Amino acid sequence: MISIENASKSFGSQVLFDQISFKLNHKERVGLVGRNGRGKTTLFKMIIGEEMPDSGSITIPKLYKIGYVSQILSFSESSILNEVMLSLPEEEKDHYWKVEKILSGLGFNQNDMNKPPNVFSGGFQVRLNLAKMLVAEPDLLLLDEPTNYLDITSIRWLERFLISWPRELLLITHDRSFMDKVVTHTMIIHRQTIRKMIGNTEKLYAQIELDEDIYEKTRLNEEKKRKELELFITRFRAKARLANLVQSRVKTLEKMQKRDKLEQLKNLSFSFRYEPLKAKYIVTAENISFSYQSSHPIIQHFNITIQNNDRICIIGKNGKGKTTLLKLLSGNIHTQSGMITQHQDVQHGIFVQTNVNTLNENYTVEQEIMLSHKDIDRQGARNICGAMMFEGDHADKKIKVLSGGEKSRVMLGKILATPVNLLFLDEPTNHLDMESCDSLLQAIDQFKGAVLMVTHNELFLHTLAKRLIIFQNNSIMIFEGSYQDFLDKHGWEDELEDQTLQKPIKLETKTNKKEQRRLRSQLITERSKILKPLEEKIRLIEDTIENHEKELEILHKAMQDASMAQDGKKISEISQKIHPCQKRIDDLFDELEKVTDQYDQQRAEFNIENS
Repeated sequence: MISIENASKSFGSQVLFDQISFKLNHKERVGLVGRNGRGKTTLFKMIIGEEMPDSGSITIPKLYKIGYVSQILSFSESSILNEVMLSLPEEEKDHYWKVEKILSGLGFNQNDMNKPPNVFSGGFQVRLNLAKMLVAEPDLLLLDEPTNYLDITSIRWLERFLISWPRELLLITHDRSFMDKVVTHTMIIHRQTIRKMIGNTEKLYAQIELDEDIYEKTRLNEEKKRKELELFITRFRAKARLANLVQSRVKTLEKMQKRDKLEQLKNLSFSFRYEPLKAKYIVTAENISFSYQSSHPIIQHFNITIQNNDRICIIGKNGKGKTTLLKLLSGNIHTQSGMITQHQDVQHGIFVQTNVNTLNENYTVEQEIMLSHKDIDRQGARNICGAMMFEGDHADKKIKVLSGGEKSRVMLGKILATPVNLLFLDEPTNHLDMESCDSLLQAIDQFKGAVLMVTHNELFLHTLAKRLIIFQNNSIMIFEGSYQDFLDKHGWEDELEDQTLQKPIKLETKTNKKEQRRLRSQLITERSKILKPLEEKIRLIEDTIENHEKELEILHKAMQDASMAQDGKKISEISQKIHPCQKRIDDLFDELEKVTDQYDQQRAEFNIENS
């Protein structure tokens, strides 16, 4: 078990988290979420000792092994099999079959096993580092975006592998469906604090939304109450007869906690501009083929017709030609045989990772957006910059100083600036956090034109795909139907050979808003049921005190008149009434204090219970 107590971390003026505490318990698989730049990777580095907290403590048991996938690509063995075997536990040093199974799951075939590591691409070398960590079987496995270099079949294999992981896991990923199927708990870095709970991301985000809704309503109610108390105190402070009542309100005001208004958090805001197109068929590919130099054709005799409202996803293993097909259909590269015909009114936007190289290094973000389309003026460009989280001075940053993720956001911004009726998207979720992926998913879903997208994200596939182009069994197949239909009717070839594979789980892609409203209503009703009677009692006591104060004032006036008239009998009668009236007022103030304390305690307990 790992324990973090009151840990804080800042870089300059940016506070990542402030006095966070949590425990990672035995066999927990925890998904760590939060917006980009909020400290997820920094927290990982603190756990492995690469970073130190500014304050607080991190407690790790002795002899507890932590596995973290290194980004340094350095290999010493003559084959990938021998390289990964170096990481086997001492008692399993000859268990090569275990290594072969993991390498196979991560996309290496049998012919790859004896090849040297350095002949593989950078993405496959990162997979080797992942394989080395998986075979080492650490007590805690730290995975930071492990799906970035994996294709869809490897992601599904890793998902099954992690579900059966017998020790602890801490996972960062932008792929919501992957995380939700793997983890037992979710944890979020949010507003410089951390929160952990049992369940998936949907449950966590729904609870955060509910808590913040209740917090804001409570804050507004307390502000209203505070102003009412301050007004009463100011109005009646000088009146001696109301001194006790004023003092009671002063005490109540002092006990009230001042709640700050929650900062409005920024998300990427996607909304694609649509250029109307009346044609039904917009792109036709006839018998197209393509190969690189003299290699075996990647695309061979392929045919497809794209309609004006299509949602087509291209799926399959890496290196099989998915991005090449996208570039061919978009006109970025030319076919070697066959013909691609586009309708004359087609206006397309294309997002391909390698296209960041087309950005002018010496331009600012704003300048790049302005150059995207003739009708984008400076204010329009600024608006898009803001939507892509380049607000204020950040819009004046030069392209050459941006990170890879920021450049990808600029490319998306350029597409947002251009009216289009056909989108070509190649893994657009890379470099986005989970919240931004959700925004992108919604924007694509609402786009009125056609979409052709390469993606390994199964949430996107389940939500968007109406047709599929599938690279499998060394061929290309067009499947008319949803991704779930494909899994049910065909499935992935590697998985069909795995007898332990369970039937794919159909994802629930839409948040159950009705259930969220029901839970919110239930909590508000419960809160009202607990606190409203106390509020009514406090109001009744205060009104009764004021009535007795008026009665006492009348008695004092009568006593003054009787004294001036020297009416001894009257003075005696009035004195007998003043004493019990004053006692009732004092008793009511005591009761008011008790009920107010009870109200504050009940409200505090309610907030803790529902936090």
